[in-house]
Amino acid sequence: MTIDPREMLRVALGQARTGLAEGGIPIGAALFALDGRLLGAGRNRRVQDGDPATHAETAAFRAAGRRPDYAGTVMVTTLSPCWYCAGLIRQFGIGHVVIGEATTFPGAHAWLADAGVHLLVLDDEECAELMRGFVRDHPALWREDIGG
Repeated sequence: MTIDPREMLRVALGQARTGLAEGGIPIGAALFALDGRLLGAGRNRRVQDGDPATHAETAAFRAAGRRPDYAGTVMVTTLSPCWYCAGLIRQFGIGHVVIGEATTFPGAHAWLADAGVHLLVLDDEECAELMRGFVRDHPALWREDIGG
């Protein structure tokens, strides 16, 4: 990668903050080319759109548009991807994933690593605090989102 992963994370964090301000779940994501070019960004919009399939990673993926190959891309997400989003990453061969934090929700990133996806977990305190506050203030919505 030719860009600092924390710079890429700022885009995803901006999406997460926007989602929270809209009354949604504060998870953001962005898809980048390896040279640092932003391809697409998105946020979890399950609440705003009433669509359970609009996770941050899927929104960023859709915003990036169709590509012939995803191996040279980086999915940046504020929270470890769930199984659904990890499946998207595997299905389309996204080669790199940068994760803001994996403490609030460990997700399926170990499965991605086992499949050869290059992972970087940043343990970003701002990502963690954003999720901790959301889980504390909206426990029912959080349980609905993670399927628990």
